[in-house]
Amino acid sequence: MNVPNALSALRIVLVPAFIAVFLSDGSNAYPLAVLIFLFAGLTDILDGIIARRFHLITRLGRILDPLADKLMILSALVCVSLRELLPWWVAIVYFVKEAVQLILGAVFFKRQKDVPSSNVLGKSATVTFYIAIAVLILFENISYLFKIILFLAALLLALAAFATYYFTAIRIEPSNGGKKQGI
Repeated sequence: MNVPNALSALRIVLVPAFIAVFLSDGSNAYPLAVLIFLFAGLTDILDGIIARRFHLITRLGRILDPLADKLMILSALVCVSLRELLPWWVAIVYFVKEAVQLILGAVFFKRQKDVPSSNVLGKSATVTFYIAIAVLILFENISYLFKIILFLAALLLALAAFATYYFTAIRIEPSNGGKKQGI
């Protein structure tokens, strides 16, 4: 396992740590949970930089990296919804989008033995979710309208990323060696 993949695996391990700290009754639970959450976000950035710079992009990494992000973000959305800091519909919309994308990704993987690479919209959505969740936890008394605007921006970016991911996947045909077809 190379360094970027190890960092993605570390992010997966940080998910239960975040949940345990966030849901604990400690007086510093939220700030500590945000530290874990932001550390996970930094490892995401670091693993991407290392993978690209040192040509360590692997099929495993293209699966582990987004899986780690999705598990952390979904866990955080469920946690803040449990504590009634955010309406449940945000976590539900995110979950449904990710479930559909997972199913389509599995179909694509079965056909191609690979997954499409992430795109700038997906990376932007991930960063926006990390920022929105950290702001929400640290400033839990911010206005409802501001919360909704933050999370709508993140959801819209995620849905746009999904659309581009989907159209990239359907344009790749197994019979032509995985090359993109013209529209």
